[in-house]
Amino acid sequence: MENNNIKIAIIGLGYVGLPLARLFATKYSVIGFDINEERVQELNSGVDSTLEVENDLLQEVLKQENSDEIGLFCTNNSEALQDCNYYIITVPTPVDKNNRPILTPLYKASESVAKYLKKDDIVIYESTVYPGVTEDECIPILEKFSGLKFNEDFYAGYSPERINPGDKKHTVEKILKVTSGSTPEIGKKVDDLYKAVITAGTHLAPTIKVAEAAKVIENSQRDINIAFVNELAKIFNLLEINTHDVLEAAGTKWNFLPFKPGLVGGHCIGVDPYYLAQKAQEVGYHPEIILAGRRMNDSMGQYVASEVVKLMLHNDLKVKGSDILVLGITFKENCPDVRNTKAVDVVNELKSYGASIDIYDPWANPEEVMHEYKLESFKDIPNKKYEVIVLTVAHDSYKDLDLNSLKKEGGVVYDVKNTLSIEGIKKNL
Repeated sequence: MENNNIKIAIIGLGYVGLPLARLFATKYSVIGFDINEERVQELNSGVDSTLEVENDLLQEVLKQENSDEIGLFCTNNSEALQDCNYYIITVPTPVDKNNRPILTPLYKASESVAKYLKKDDIVIYESTVYPGVTEDECIPILEKFSGLKFNEDFYAGYSPERINPGDKKHTVEKILKVTSGSTPEIGKKVDDLYKAVITAGTHLAPTIKVAEAAKVIENSQRDINIAFVNELAKIFNLLEINTHDVLEAAGTKWNFLPFKPGLVGGHCIGVDPYYLAQKAQEVGYHPEIILAGRRMNDSMGQYVASEVVKLMLHNDLKVKGSDILVLGITFKENCPDVRNTKAVDVVNELKSYGASIDIYDPWANPEEVMHEYKLESFKDIPNKKYEVIVLTVAHDSYKDLDLNSLKKEGGVVYDVKNTLSIEGIKKNL
């Protein structure tokens, strides 16, 4: 297809879908579809509350109607999808309370697209999944609700997202894109589509399953490496050695991997290993290293809280009824995303000791925090003093805080991320 004959639908306008839709809209006619009416209204007003796309860049590509002109039209009306010929699905793929994959958003998005599929249309999935989901789970839904035959009437592709929320350096067009298609010819078409806007280039994988597997191991590998340094932190704490000093010294070797200990949450690293583990168990293999890494990282919130309590007892500070200020509730620094944040584990564990917790996070939306976790958070620091200050997320703005003015006399600071400069601080994690 020539560029002027291509019309792209992006299904899901969150942290992944919106940056992609904005980028494609610089060269193609794009329909951005999301079931969240408030999100659509926000975007059509030229504002992105996720802060992934700068408002001026969003406003440059917005168009007011569903036409074939280059630009982005956002809607929650699925009928706008009927004239598209490329459908790119970017919905979330979370896990449940037992860490089992939830594919419901993917199924529902596939149903929505299937209603409008036509001869020669191509459906591309970007959501992180275990190998086989696209062809074994999603394609049958497309066939059922469209009445069309896969690889005869319509085709599929998979191009895993590599968005790093909050990262203004590694934006979508600057990250090399893995692509794939359900046939060699379709793989080339999918690759050409992305190649037109991804300045970093593309890598065409031989099959959809290879592309799915490549994505799911990227974050699993990172998760395992962080689990290793988290375990080191626990060991070095017992040996009364500063973990960050050790890592700095070891990092002078050219091939040492610079991972740091901390709370590992979010919708990628904290979730993707469970998708790979699920598929491995389905085929009869118990993945020991992958699940061990997840157990280690999932335990860190409780560990941090216990270390804070030990520090309080060591300094003759009461635990029950104490006032504790937690700095940060998002899942990572300089980002408003609170999905699957492990800072919540620290807060809940400290509350279980009877402490009174205030959460200060200038990036997080208090309404979203309340909705997701039933916790109150503040965008401004409450006017009070605290026995303990715990930094869980390394937002840049925290570096300018006068922590001494926030502490009660004899109060302590526990810095999970080793980013603060204050005398007597505990920063061994």
